[in-house]
Amino acid sequence: MADTATALGASIKDMANAIRALSMDAVEKAKSGHPGMPMGMADVAAVLFTEALKYDAAHPDWPDRDRFVLSAGHGSMLLYALLHLSGSPGMTLDDIKNFRQLGAKTAGHPEFGHAPGIETTTGPLGQGLGNAVGMAIAERILNARLGDDIIDHRTWVIAGDGCLMEGISQEAISLAGHLRLGRLIVLFDDNGISIDGPTSLATSEDQIARFKASGWATLSVDGHDAAAVSKALATARADTSKPWLIACKTRIGYGAPTKEGKASSHGSPLGADEIKGAREKIGWLHGPFEIPADILSAWRAAGSRGGKVREAWVARFAKVDAAKREALAHPAGAVKAAIADAVRACKQAAAAETAQKATRVWSELTLERLTAACPSLIGGSADLTGSNNTKAKSQGVIKPGDFSGSYIHYGVREHAMAAAMNGIALHGGLIPYGGTFMAFTDYCRPSIRLSALMGQRVVYVMTHDSIGLGEDGPTHQPVEHLAALRCIPNLNVFRPADGVETAECWALAVAPGETPSILALTRQNVPNLRTTHTDENLSAKGAYVLRDVTGKRDVTLIATGSEVGLAVAAADELAKGGINAVVVSMPSFELFRKQPEAYRMAVLGEAPRVGIEAAVEMGWREWLRFSDRFIGMSGFGASAPAPQLYEHFGITVAKAVEAAKGLVGK
Repeated sequence: MADTATALGASIKDMANAIRALSMDAVEKAKSGHPGMPMGMADVAAVLFTEALKYDAAHPDWPDRDRFVLSAGHGSMLLYALLHLSGSPGMTLDDIKNFRQLGAKTAGHPEFGHAPGIETTTGPLGQGLGNAVGMAIAERILNARLGDDIIDHRTWVIAGDGCLMEGISQEAISLAGHLRLGRLIVLFDDNGISIDGPTSLATSEDQIARFKASGWATLSVDGHDAAAVSKALATARADTSKPWLIACKTRIGYGAPTKEGKASSHGSPLGADEIKGAREKIGWLHGPFEIPADILSAWRAAGSRGGKVREAWVARFAKVDAAKREALAHPAGAVKAAIADAVRACKQAAAAETAQKATRVWSELTLERLTAACPSLIGGSADLTGSNNTKAKSQGVIKPGDFSGSYIHYGVREHAMAAAMNGIALHGGLIPYGGTFMAFTDYCRPSIRLSALMGQRVVYVMTHDSIGLGEDGPTHQPVEHLAALRCIPNLNVFRPADGVETAECWALAVAPGETPSILALTRQNVPNLRTTHTDENLSAKGAYVLRDVTGKRDVTLIATGSEVGLAVAAADELAKGGINAVVVSMPSFELFRKQPEAYRMAVLGEAPRVGIEAAVEMGWREWLRFSDRFIGMSGFGASAPAPQLYEHFGITVAKAVEAAKGLVGK
């Protein structure tokens, strides 16, 4: 590589070699990890962090910093080395030495929240790229609202061959190209190696042509020529008309005497002899984890070079309207009272309504008020806006060159939508929600799981939540999806029964917190069950007694969503026969599970129980004992009008009555 001198007191070559050395040493000490990618991309990363990236290492949460996303998360030591060398707080040399150990900040793949400077959790390939698209969208939205003086930064991504092979990458780059996200720059680690060996074993794509076809500007450079990399980064920064792909031709495991350019350097420690040879080859004649003072000083200078820029920004930001400053820091908290007023109005309107509506329609009516109360809500849908009912009338559409709106047409790109929403949430200042059909949570699931893992407030509006969608048939009818989502830790799955519960669930979903939400909503109309207004959010308890009895409880009917109305009708029928049936609405298993045992037992009671949900039984036995009954699905659905399907599969008032009578012996 061309050894470019820097004004920081050390050469780019030496600064890059510091990354290589720490990466080799940490992986070797852990006896586990991926040294090849950090060694190969060290030169590119060194140029990026010393010349192009806008950041202040001492203040890694600066809102107008450039975002750096390591989409190729297996190369985590690249990120950890950069954070330590540049002086980011909370990334010490001891943390580097503790790589991949229990409780370490330096996990095998970067995990958001473990240390400042880790912008997102990556590892599932392509996810970081999808997150970065969301971050770039968020930057443009906030720029449109706050102006260039407050929000004007870039999102940089390092992605590898694996990231670009994953299907999510095509969805993400297509969306980014369409929106002309010119402050998004992807540095492609073009090393031609994957775990199995040369990438030619599995792919022959021309990535440059692919990105060009998706509306990106492109460049190719020698990733080990610092001067060429520097010029490419400057070119990309100067032209913001399109997003950029810079293909950096690198050699994986750069410097390793026998493993450079080979798959053997990808995911295993190099070994003592290979490391010794690498040190000699790159001219790094220092011991394990040893960084010479002049090189560390140069890195620390690089980390502090954005300090004055940040300080100037702080002075400008102090002059911004206080409400806007608060909204950037606390998107929902800043308008807490307005949200509460909006939800109260929604609940009052729903309680007074006589016409039946689908919960997806109740959701839309809630959004009409909620988006006005909380401008930080950014909505969208994967080409199902009219079906998901996710767009309020007041929401303008975000489009190329105009980010003044608050609604995104994601196209038929469920996976990229979900990953981008994670990126919007991670960026800060906005609360994303997006919709598709409940059955297509399968397309979103990797990103939903990461929302939960990262503790991000992302709202997934999933309509057409059961066989109640009718004629579209079993391909679109979710039967196992509620169970599959409920088993993800730190994910609230809400299935509201009527308009009042829908408003309550929306209030819970947008409230400050670290838990993403699923709103499972019906296509078909549901009865209005909560007809007397109460300010208390009963859905916040996860389950509550909707219909009580006078005297002794004979049986408890527990239901969710559209089946709560069925349970109420069954209770009415049972009452005619002298059977006292309590109806429990359970919009959230997760929130009910968190309630005190005494409350849970008071709601469920000791009487026999019947669970009713148009889905598979899995998960219900937490609330049902061995002798209790479940009425629901045991297989896939079918294509027919919804009322016929409910009758066909035995999810009816008559079946609920029959089950209850069987349990009470009448």
